[in-house]
Amino acid sequence: MAIPKQKLTLPFFTLLLVNMWSKQMVIMAMESIPIGVVLDLNSTVGEMAASCISMAVSDFYAVNADFKTRLAPFTRDSSSDVVAATSSVLDLMKNEQVHAIIGPQKSSQAKFVIELGGKAEVPIVSFAATSPTLSATQSKYFVRTAQDDSSQVKAIASIVQAYGWREIVPIYEDTEYGNGLVPFLLDAFQEIDTRVPYRSRIPLYFNDTQIMRELNKLKAMQKSIFLVHMSASLGSRLFLLAKDAGMMSEGYAWLVTAGLSTLLDPLGSEVMDSMRGVLGIKPHIPTSKKLESFKSRWSKNFTISKPQSKINELNHFGLWAYDTVWAIAMAVEKAGIVRSRYVKPNTSESTVDIAALGKSETGPRLLSSILSTRFQGLSGDFHLAGGERVPSTFEILNLIGKAERVIGYWTPERGLSRNLNANGKIAYSTSKNKLKEPIWPGDTTQQPKRLRIGVPLKTGFNEFIKVEWNPEDDKPVVSGFTRDVFVSVVEALPFPLPYEFIPFVNKSKQSAGTYNELLDQIKLKNFDAAVGDITIIANRSTYVDFTLPFSESGIRMVVLTKRDERENMWIFLKPLSPELWLTTGIAFIFTGLVVWVLEHRENKVFRGKPAQQLGTTLWFSFSTLFFAHREKVVNNWTRFVLIIWIFVVLIISQSYTASLASILTVKRLQPTFVDVKEIRKNGYFVGHQKNSFVKDFLVKQLNFNDTMLREYSTPEEYHDALSNGIHNGGVAAIFAEIPYIKLFLAKYCSKFQMVGPTYKTDGFGFAFPLGSPLVPYISRAILNVTQDKDKMEEIERRNFGGETTCLDQAAMVPSGGLGLPSFGGLFIITGVASMSALLIYVTKFLYIHWPASNTLDQERSFYMRVLELAKHFDKEDPSAHHLNGAGTRVHPVPIVEIVGASPDIDDARSHSRTSSEGSGDIIGDQDHDNHTPRSSAANPEPPHTP
Repeated sequence: MAIPKQKLTLPFFTLLLVNMWSKQMVIMAMESIPIGVVLDLNSTVGEMAASCISMAVSDFYAVNADFKTRLAPFTRDSSSDVVAATSSVLDLMKNEQVHAIIGPQKSSQAKFVIELGGKAEVPIVSFAATSPTLSATQSKYFVRTAQDDSSQVKAIASIVQAYGWREIVPIYEDTEYGNGLVPFLLDAFQEIDTRVPYRSRIPLYFNDTQIMRELNKLKAMQKSIFLVHMSASLGSRLFLLAKDAGMMSEGYAWLVTAGLSTLLDPLGSEVMDSMRGVLGIKPHIPTSKKLESFKSRWSKNFTISKPQSKINELNHFGLWAYDTVWAIAMAVEKAGIVRSRYVKPNTSESTVDIAALGKSETGPRLLSSILSTRFQGLSGDFHLAGGERVPSTFEILNLIGKAERVIGYWTPERGLSRNLNANGKIAYSTSKNKLKEPIWPGDTTQQPKRLRIGVPLKTGFNEFIKVEWNPEDDKPVVSGFTRDVFVSVVEALPFPLPYEFIPFVNKSKQSAGTYNELLDQIKLKNFDAAVGDITIIANRSTYVDFTLPFSESGIRMVVLTKRDERENMWIFLKPLSPELWLTTGIAFIFTGLVVWVLEHRENKVFRGKPAQQLGTTLWFSFSTLFFAHREKVVNNWTRFVLIIWIFVVLIISQSYTASLASILTVKRLQPTFVDVKEIRKNGYFVGHQKNSFVKDFLVKQLNFNDTMLREYSTPEEYHDALSNGIHNGGVAAIFAEIPYIKLFLAKYCSKFQMVGPTYKTDGFGFAFPLGSPLVPYISRAILNVTQDKDKMEEIERRNFGGETTCLDQAAMVPSGGLGLPSFGGLFIITGVASMSALLIYVTKFLYIHWPASNTLDQERSFYMRVLELAKHFDKEDPSAHHLNGAGTRVHPVPIVEIVGASPDIDDARSHSRTSSEGSGDIIGDQDHDNHTPRSSAANPEPPHTP
């Protein structure tokens, strides 16, 4: 039988009432814990955080219905004001007796609130105050559940390092939030040798005109790499004005910090469009089903409750606020917190009396529980260390209109990477190859801040630097030795260095000036560097910085060569210089005279008629060059002199033979000029390379008259100027740097010669602005390249061709023959020996015979005494047994016969000469004053007394 409907209604409602009553009893049984929430409710972050906090409370207790505690949030609006935020916290502590406070949002507000929290021992838990100036060291009751701004500094530095930016300009707001990060950025940039030439600080009260003035200032400074650290409201204005200033075009690069990257959604399409090509960085939130479900629910709820809001997507601050509620709820339950009041020091009834706050009874216990709480939240692993959230991975974004394109990631362990799914241990990387290629401002994939490198346009010696234009797109094509060296140096750098070559030309594509004028363009900031055959000299280094040289240095002189000397009929005189010829002849004559003096009284060979004695003396002396003598010497002093003299003759003759052989067998190039003074004295023209500093060198250093200088551009012009000669409109010499001369001689080495001293210069180098941070890196890379012999030989072979067949020019320069200084010591030795022997012999003679001449006639004059002594000297010495024992005839004997003669043969020849005394063929005349026949050797005659 069917039950009446009316009878079923009463039990149903009764059951429903019982169920509702039981739930209410459970809720009433829970301990309600008051929690303060301080937000800027009219801000983007405030609106989002308020909704997330409300949902977090509901979600947490829906999952944890059995918890004995329940958070009771009390929300206050700080209205973006520091005083209002402080007053709100005081109100919550005084009137609501809150156990903890979530907020405030801004770092400037938190700075004051932290002090209140420390005084009342109430944990201040902030999910949005990210300034590094706030920390637990100021107050242990400050807890930050967001990532500290300083945690992103290493990631930013890695990006800057990856793209090789050696200069960057921070643009930041002049607030606690903006100023707090700057010291950390400066330290990080210093570690990677990136210079911060200027810091642009923009106060919040700046209007658009003032901001535009600052941007124009940066533009005038030719800065193109910027890092922006500011709030969304000020950042949106900045980028709109930057676009109007033309600073969001090709050649510029912009990088924004996490605070602005996180708040891009509500900025609007116009602002996002102005930020096209900007790189950004923000914390990485790992995806999960729980997160996606929450985002969907939040979007529905927020759209219904805030239909006029511009917020479309949930950001990090909302997720951090959500996880903060969960962390406090878990900590309250774990600590067993019960509702309690503050312990007050007095009975003041004032609602704003700071001294009347007292201290929370549960504060220390709740703080300890919060710090030890760890769970997997919507924003990832919730883990606090030192009162702050532990940093994790960062995403690197590229803004393309309204879209955000992730081009890579940064982690503390691996640095930059394209994805997070790599397995195994990977080395830390700062290479841009680990990132996807971004779209830069101006919708280009060409990396900004490419060095504008000026290159000279040359009409000659294009092997060093050559500029041509592509006929298809009319773009310059640069080649040559210096260009190839620069490319190799850039490849050796530890970081990428984008660049472009810009010819230094006018509108007609002709050279725009000299090398000094090219370097002036660096000072004027029209070029970032200069590459070419640019010589490092002192006056240039006053306005540019040079790298280390990559080529040899020095200025030398190249001249025309004379014809081959081997065709000269007087070439046999060339081995010895005129001074050496004259000195040698004088030495021969002097030595012969010394030998005659020493041998005249004792050796018949050196006696006879005066003409015969002179001939014998000269013959004896000069013939020592060629063979041994048949004439015997009998005086020991003569033998001493001859020993020294023959040694000298041996060295001179051997040196002469070697020098003459070298002249006759090696083709030598004789220069027309070797002395700069001779050229200057005679007023000859000299040449130099056009637009070169050598002109100033010739005038200021070598004192040439400016009217005597001629400019040339090509090796062919060098050839013609030197070949024409000094009397046909040509030049006597051309002064140039050694690399140019070597290149010239490689083509014309048979006709020209590099001579003279080397005037020191520092060689070719690359030029950069004064104080450029690139100079030490480029210099170190130059050392690596130039010390790589194979690489340098390949570059030289590619630009200069094969090795020249010319001989070493320095070795081919004739010296003018052997000079007197080379043999000065020998002549001094033989001169001293001869003079010593002569003085000793003459002194002995005078000692013996001078008294005898005095006793002969005391009344004779000194002249007559000397004449009498000379006559006495001309007589034979009767005491010399050599004159009596030896024959008087001397036959010339060839040197071969002398060498081969035996003692028996010598005795036979001596006997033959003795037996023929009466024949009248006598060399070595007898004493004409004494006709007494000489006795035999066995019975010598007593000494004769005049």
